[in-house]
Amino acid sequence: MFRQFWKYLVVILGSVMIASGFNLFLIPHRLLSGGVSGVSMLVGYFTPLSISLLYLLFNIPLLVAGWFQLGRRFIILSMLSVAATTWMMTLVPVPAVSTDMLLAAVFGGVLVGIGSGISFRVGGSSGGFDIIGSIITRYRDFPVGTVLVALNGLVILAAAYFDDNWNLALASMISIYVSGKVVDMIHISHIKVTVYIVTNQTDILLEKLLGLQRGITKIKTEGAYSHVERDMLMTVTTRYELAELRRIIKTSDPQAFVNIVETVGVMGSFRKR
Repeated sequence: MFRQFWKYLVVILGSVMIASGFNLFLIPHRLLSGGVSGVSMLVGYFTPLSISLLYLLFNIPLLVAGWFQLGRRFIILSMLSVAATTWMMTLVPVPAVSTDMLLAAVFGGVLVGIGSGISFRVGGSSGGFDIIGSIITRYRDFPVGTVLVALNGLVILAAAYFDDNWNLALASMISIYVSGKVVDMIHISHIKVTVYIVTNQTDILLEKLLGLQRGITKIKTEGAYSHVERDMLMTVTTRYELAELRRIIKTSDPQAFVNIVETVGVMGSFRKR
């Protein structure tokens, strides 16, 4: 119960940061954040309609699509994020914190990236193109932030065409790029690592490690100096799951020798979900 409550709290905190990035940095300079929020801003700049309301309405069809593709728990957290962001956008004032458009683009992108990244980290998203990016990365091994940058480029081109102001479009591209990179720094499930564990507690470790639902290979080894035979367990996991794996090793065999290597690529069967 506490863990679920913590996830909801993190998503709401992420929504506060996203809304603050929008209202305090991007919207005062008529910049775009990309994705559904960028489309909402673009329409809101040229119509009397509320950007927060447009953000909610444009997200509804994507949330429905995500319900069938990504699962109920993911979309419930995403729905909470969208609702909280919509509400927060009506509460956070819209003063220009920075008079410099470039600084506003960078810091707005950082806030939006952190808000989206921590929502991803607890198993949700901030809605919009995040849902499309999550669907793509479940079937193709791409960093989600990179996918979002590519999708958001289309929004920037539309903004440059309708507003006929390439300065705003280019500054918006900086904001979106920064946001995508921050997301990738926080949401690290696409980064693979190979872990080699030399242990005397093979059975205990295997029992707990298999609970992570990752394949494990057991290799017989012999110390070159001591000639003592030991088992070496090899597994490939993600950076996101690495903390739990380390905890299991420390509690099961504190004397184990562990070598962790970042993996360039994986071929064959590897669970992405």
